[in-house]
Amino acid sequence: MIYSEPLRPTAKAARPRRLGRVSFAFGTRFFVALLLGFVALGPAWWFRQAIAAMFLWDGVVLAAWLWDLLRLPRPEQLEIHRTWEKSPCLGLLCNVSVELRNDGKIPIRARIVDETPLQLRHVPPELDLRVKARSSSEARYEVTPAERGDTRLGRMFVRYQSSLGLAERWAVAEMQQSIRVLPNLEQARRQTLYLIRSRQVELEKRRRRLRGIGREFDSLREYREGDELRDISWTATARRHHLITRVFQMERSQNVWLVLDAGRLLRAEVREPGKGPRYSKLDYAVNAALSLAQVALYCGDRVGLVAYGRRIQQNLYAGRGAPHVRAIVESLAQVRGEAFESDHGRAARAVLNAQKRRSLVVWITDFAETATIPEVIEYAMQLTPRHLVVFAAMGQPDLKALAETIPTVTADIYRHGAALEISQRRDILMRGLRQRGVLALELMPGMLAGSLVTQYLDIKERSLL
Repeated sequence: MIYSEPLRPTAKAARPRRLGRVSFAFGTRFFVALLLGFVALGPAWWFRQAIAAMFLWDGVVLAAWLWDLLRLPRPEQLEIHRTWEKSPCLGLLCNVSVELRNDGKIPIRARIVDETPLQLRHVPPELDLRVKARSSSEARYEVTPAERGDTRLGRMFVRYQSSLGLAERWAVAEMQQSIRVLPNLEQARRQTLYLIRSRQVELEKRRRRLRGIGREFDSLREYREGDELRDISWTATARRHHLITRVFQMERSQNVWLVLDAGRLLRAEVREPGKGPRYSKLDYAVNAALSLAQVALYCGDRVGLVAYGRRIQQNLYAGRGAPHVRAIVESLAQVRGEAFESDHGRAARAVLNAQKRRSLVVWITDFAETATIPEVIEYAMQLTPRHLVVFAAMGQPDLKALAETIPTVTADIYRHGAALEISQRRDILMRGLRQRGVLALELMPGMLAGSLVTQYLDIKERSLL
């Protein structure tokens, strides 16, 4: 199942109104024309009539300004439309179209400023439009969202003149609009398309039917030596007067739970070497969760989500289908990093209460390197008796680079030693998890999505559930 575009923000339209009590001003050409009158000051030394000519010229210019102002369309005769060309996604370029309709009798030149938040643009966009009478014109500006979640656009300010440029009107349109910045849908789409074409997904697509393994009913047959007594169908045996055995196959649809830590440690910002801006570990975790959810849903599994900090931020029961995909995307868009330590026990209880049947639990988190076992590891191990747990700890690229660098000065030696000690502690903790049956992985943020999807497909192919 490949995610489409039903989450694009709705178009917004409004008619401007006057900006303030004085909603008009002099245009730039008015001052140029007014200054031309001062040319008469030169001959005024010899001909006093030149002064009168200057005042007459200024009066003509002022009258022309008033005439130009009166023929300008009133703000109510304009209409502004804001349209999003696609869903705004974290870190992806998105175009916003602004259309101005002029119901007046003369053409105008307009400058529009859209009140955009810092999450979308560092500087509000300014658009210049030329609109003919009883016609419309369109311009575009670009936004690159820097944060996920809900944000709000404000008003649009309009300044417009006629072709003469003597007078100018000011107006404002109430274009307030709440939009939701989604995770990186393009990455999830590319990941899914690539894996659809891969051999592993083709194997999953065929769903090899393995008889005798699993607990999903397939068919009936006569009893054979070696069959388990619990598999005998006594009702079919009574009808046919000889032993009949139920044959099972691997479960075609399984449950996959994504457990997403949004606590203090996931707020750390990292940047992959040679790549663009810095994003938080939580942003990488959200993108990886979306990619894995896309692939799991395509493979026919049901996907659930628990995102938590000190409290449960998002809790979606396992499901599938287009509405469920939309719910997952919107829930992931609203996951926010918290400044406090996460309550990992609450997340573990939420999964155990919601899912009784054995399932795959992918826990994306990070932990501090302490002398004791971190709480998140203890609670992850509590899930192993009932579920198959993939524990994905996000590494720090800066720490890895420091541990791999050969020190040349004394200060670098101490930093290098500290980095090695931290790495060794993390390795010990991860080995302890693996010894207890947890599929523990330490992954760099940029490799998180691809590695988790590969691990999931390997689990499906090997029928570990």
